Amino acid sequence: MNARENILGRIRAGIGNSAARTSAVEEHLRQHPRSVQPSIAAQTDRVASFKQRVLSLASSVDSVVNLAEIPAALARYLAENKLPTTGVCWPQFGNLDWQAQGLQIVPRAAIGDDLVGITGAFCAIAETGTLMMLSGVDTPAATSLLPETHIAIVPQSRIVACMEDAWALLRSEQGKLPRAVNFISGPSRTADIEQTVTLGAHGPYRVHIVLVENM
Repeated sequence: MNARENILGRIRAGIGNSAARTSAVEEHLRQHPRSVQPSIAAQTDRVASFKQRVLSLASSVDSVVNLAEIPAALARYLAENKLPTTGVCWPQFGNLDWQAQGLQIVPRAAIGDDLVGITGAFCAIAETGTLMMLSGVDTPAATSLLPETHIAIVPQSRIVACMEDAWALLRSEQGKLPRAVNFISGPSRTADIEQTVTLGAHGPYRVHIVLVENM
């Protein structure tokens, strides 16, 4: 048997056992006890804890009462930061009255020339200030990864205390994993060059989060 046949044989054998391995992993997750829990603050006041962590990660945060207030809030943010008034959004936000605020927002996935991307999030994590994003037809990952400015619209009710809660919510609501689960904790950054932190190295230069009280 040559090397190629040996490798393919091992792959076939592995595929044949994948169902059993998947079942074993799922059973382990059901029975595995939780590890260290987050601080009391993250559990009792998730919104305040999330805001504090978001700001510490060099992101910005705003709050509105309902979805109808989002276009005006984003128009203010873009104007204050001298950012473009054109962009793209996930389909779920396509019907908001963007034009009334002088914004041109198109409901489609981002491409290379788009500078502002507006998304939702599956949930947010108070302990770390992180957004949990699930890929899908109506939740394209490109909209949060390609534009220089990523704006995430998050219901306050979708803020969980810790990472363990986020995974538990995913398993209970989705049943199975999507193709990709992305975690976003502030703007993209790197310190590979001369140990100097540079924002926007592998993704957005800035992340702005709008918390919605009633959504």
